Amino acid sequence: MSTKRVYYMSLEFLIGRTFDNAVLALDLKSEYRQSLKDLGFSMEDCIDEERDAALGNGGLGRLAACYVDSMACQNYPGWGYGLRYKYGMFQQQIIDGSQVEAPDCWLDNPNPWEFSRNDVTYNIRFYGHLVRSQDDQKKIKWEGGVSYDVMAYDVPVPGYGTYNVGNIRLWSCKTNSLFDLQAFNDGRYRDAMGGQVEAENLTNVLYPNDNHNHGKELRLKQEYLFCSATLQDIIARFKKTNLPWSEFPNKVTIQLNDTHPTLGIPELQRILVDEEGLDWEEAWEIVTRTFAFTNHTVLPEAMEKWPVPMLSKILPRHMSIIYDINLFFLQTVEKRHPTDKELLRRISIIEESTPQQVRMAYLACVGSRYVNGVAEIHSNIIKKEIFNDFVDYYGPSKFVNKTNGVSPRRWILQCNPKMSELITEVVGDNSWVNHLSKVKSLEDHIEDIDFRKRWWEAKQANKERLAKFVQDVCGITISPNSLFDIQVKRIHEYKRQLLNVLGIIHRYSEIKAMDAEEKKKAVPRVSIFAGKAASGYWMAKQIIKLINSVANKVNSDPDIGELLKVVFIPDYGVTVAEHVVPASDISQHISTAGTEASGTSNMKFVMNGGLILGTIDGANVEIAEEVGEDNIVTFGVLAHEVEQYRHALRFGHMDGVGPELANVFKIIQEGTFGDSRTFQPIIDSIVYGGDVYLVSIDFPSYIAAQKALDVMYLDRDAWIKRSIMCVARTSKFSSDRSIEDYAEEIWNIEPYPVAGTN
Repeated sequence: MSTKRVYYMSLEFLIGRTFDNAVLALDLKSEYRQSLKDLGFSMEDCIDEERDAALGNGGLGRLAACYVDSMACQNYPGWGYGLRYKYGMFQQQIIDGSQVEAPDCWLDNPNPWEFSRNDVTYNIRFYGHLVRSQDDQKKIKWEGGVSYDVMAYDVPVPGYGTYNVGNIRLWSCKTNSLFDLQAFNDGRYRDAMGGQVEAENLTNVLYPNDNHNHGKELRLKQEYLFCSATLQDIIARFKKTNLPWSEFPNKVTIQLNDTHPTLGIPELQRILVDEEGLDWEEAWEIVTRTFAFTNHTVLPEAMEKWPVPMLSKILPRHMSIIYDINLFFLQTVEKRHPTDKELLRRISIIEESTPQQVRMAYLACVGSRYVNGVAEIHSNIIKKEIFNDFVDYYGPSKFVNKTNGVSPRRWILQCNPKMSELITEVVGDNSWVNHLSKVKSLEDHIEDIDFRKRWWEAKQANKERLAKFVQDVCGITISPNSLFDIQVKRIHEYKRQLLNVLGIIHRYSEIKAMDAEEKKKAVPRVSIFAGKAASGYWMAKQIIKLINSVANKVNSDPDIGELLKVVFIPDYGVTVAEHVVPASDISQHISTAGTEASGTSNMKFVMNGGLILGTIDGANVEIAEEVGEDNIVTFGVLAHEVEQYRHALRFGHMDGVGPELANVFKIIQEGTFGDSRTFQPIIDSIVYGGDVYLVSIDFPSYIAAQKALDVMYLDRDAWIKRSIMCVARTSKFSSDRSIEDYAEEIWNIEPYPVAGTN
């Protein structure tokens, strides 16, 4: 095929389960349901037999999965590339209220949805040394070290309403040639297995704990293995066209999903210069026209860096190439700004710290044709703050916004069939599944009393389904007649699950103080959490412990009854989300303003008729613009105010926490939720630690927003209208729209329908 292709490189692909999605894409669900029934099985039981693929963790991986789905459905010639993790990140277990990590053995049974490609293998080298050619000192050979063979596994992604099938190609180390029989026969059994163990470790676990040096080295090796195998595969495919290298960027675009694949930039430069014989300038021109970079964070600590000594040891050739890239880049900057030495320090790919660090986001900026943020507010922040020096140097046209999106196939049609039936009835057919703008016709039915009644019944059915799921998984009984208040996402201080659970303690205190008549007027509420904390993230794990300790107390308190329940669902993933998202009445997206790049769970929830409680952050801003200010509840300080509050807290210019939060801390310290010493560090992080994420500042407005939601929920008719309006106005947040924007404005690719497509 001579058309241009896009390759989406992501260290995560959170694809979930495949069977239901594939049957829907083939439009054969009713036939399968009947056939299974004839055999004495139910469709649901068969679906539940499949385990989630443990190939991702959070929004980054789910976004990648949605994007490959949208490329397939819209006939864009594109593939995803990633790693085939044997144990995923980890299986989250909750024991005595605390997170405990266990291996996610999802591949214990063969995966029927993957195809092993034994003929697609590449060699990956680590360590070694550099040798300069005696004939030409510019020519460098990378020799020695250790090498491994990696093999491809393909996971097809069928498109809905098309014959096109996308693909995610995953890499796994081959170990069958790494057993040392001679060592084994000599009795050196560990030595005999050493090569196999080292190879397996490279693709065993997503995000190995990098709180120690061995973990950091393993993660660096993972990223290089991923990049090298992918680049070798892309180049092998390009060579079949017999086109000159100058045509490579006209046939190939590579999208870097965050900084994890950034080593692909020096790897492509290495292959072109060292193996294909191109001169440096010609190769660099090809590299910088091929790559595009998506930034997913505004948090400095999340900007990936690698110590120069580590890179020099593990990837000596790449470190030398990065040095040269940086030198040539800084020379061009200096020509334009000859007296600004401070600018050279700020913009350098090499950070002059001890030890020196390679700033991967900077390397991605320098080596890519475009850099994009994932929501308007995020893109503005990266242009004004994170990459402002690069914007000044390159000009603003290189830095663009591409607001995230989610797949309506997975996140409406598949997970919410009852609401999907109502949408199809209004639209007249299923065409909305690939053209989500058609759901706007729901607005014409908002005043239809019967339609609103059926909408409410669909929502209640979803809540009953989730209530059963919670009972089965957690052993907690919850009432579908309660308001379902949900926050499900990666556990992190900036996402502020802590603010949520402190608000729950405040609500608990208020209910305890109510008399019988006041309790009759109160809105029953179920607060549902789910999400994993990184294995080395102690504070996030303490927040999980606090949530579960509060749940144990609240759920067993006879004074509370059905007025408040708290649930933490373990091992959050796509399947859990498919139960949770359609059942939400409200969902919380309450990150400190200016810290969430976009969010995609907010899009999923609003697409399913749930109202958002959120800060003015990430995609919440654009969601509010689309659905209308009356259909979203916002609170908290604004992004431009955050630093002044942090300064005031850091230097003691504020009088401490307000009375409501002080009372919450008092309840915790009295031992209401167990040994108060366990949770004192959480309190200290706010009272004495500068309250970096402004929990104390936003707490009063958060409580006020929750009270406003209680009042809104009591007016059922108005609530249903808001729910319908949310769905009707969310077409902007389809991943189909996102992919069209990428295709037209960054990738420069056209749809290429497979023969036979209707």
